Amino acid sequence: MAVYGALDIGGTKIAGALVDPGGRLVVRSSRPTPAREPAEVLLGAVHAVLDDLSAHAAWADLACLGIASAGPVDTVAGTVSPVNIPGWRRFPLVERIRSHPRVPAHVTPVLIGDAVAMTAAEHWLGAARGVDNALCMVVSTGVGGGLVLDGRLHAGRSGNAGHIGHISVDLDGSACPCGARGCVEGLASGTAIAAQALAAGWTPPVGSAATAADVAAAARQGDSIARAAYDRAAQALAAGIAATAALVELDLVVIGGGVAQAGDTLFAPLRRWMSRYSVLDFARDLEVVPAELALDAGLIGAAAAASARITAGTVRPGSAAVPSPSA
Repeated sequence: MAVYGALDIGGTKIAGALVDPGGRLVVRSSRPTPAREPAEVLLGAVHAVLDDLSAHAAWADLACLGIASAGPVDTVAGTVSPVNIPGWRRFPLVERIRSHPRVPAHVTPVLIGDAVAMTAAEHWLGAARGVDNALCMVVSTGVGGGLVLDGRLHAGRSGNAGHIGHISVDLDGSACPCGARGCVEGLASGTAIAAQALAAGWTPPVGSAATAADVAAAARQGDSIARAAYDRAAQALAAGIAATAALVELDLVVIGGGVAQAGDTLFAPLRRWMSRYSVLDFARDLEVVPAELALDAGLIGAAAAASARITAGTVRPGSAAVPSPSA
């Protein structure tokens, strides 16, 4: 049985998997992302994950390899410049992964943005299945997004369409590493939620690194500062979603990533803010739901993009994403 290789590279971890044609993970591996280290150290963590996957017997049946990466990405050039991984700027990730000694000569890696990969997965097997127009978001260390328009994945010319995390929603807001001000990511990412709570006087559990998950736990226990941090994040997300809905007319919004695991701590204030920001007739009452594929969506979407390229017969270095395969 053929298997599809997948890598999902984010600011917190580098994950990899072998995925079967039905979207089920056969084996997976991960390493922490050494996000502040030099480029070659980062690549070493990616290669370690590939070493783990290639040691599995199923690797012999590898048909393709998809790479989902935090962005911006350039799917034509095969390079990545993740905002939250400063060691990689225009880094030739496709070329360097292709040169791994265990990657077969017939396999050309297919690069896709991590949020576009999540969108491909949710449209294939998850919460956006059968939906013609959807925005799917990853809210984690950063905030990313991808679009399904007229029933097809819309990645854009360079693979960055739907990058909602870098819509400005606060004209006088703090500077973002991307160079703009008041970006959704700077207000609603897991990093931003934890920083906001700490700045407002919240005290994390003893020994904790102060994560968004810690803030969510405190919010569920009634901590007013923790609740306010999530409310602020929800407001920023609602503003960005409403702006996107006004531009492209959405049927559904799907939110995944680590921060979405907070459940109603995030979704309750988000839906409340949506009622205030999404007010045009064609955008009102837009449904916002959790992702169904949880933290595996990036891997499944990377596999979907690579397998779709194989099916289409148009694999080339740095190929942009294409519609998800049929379930």
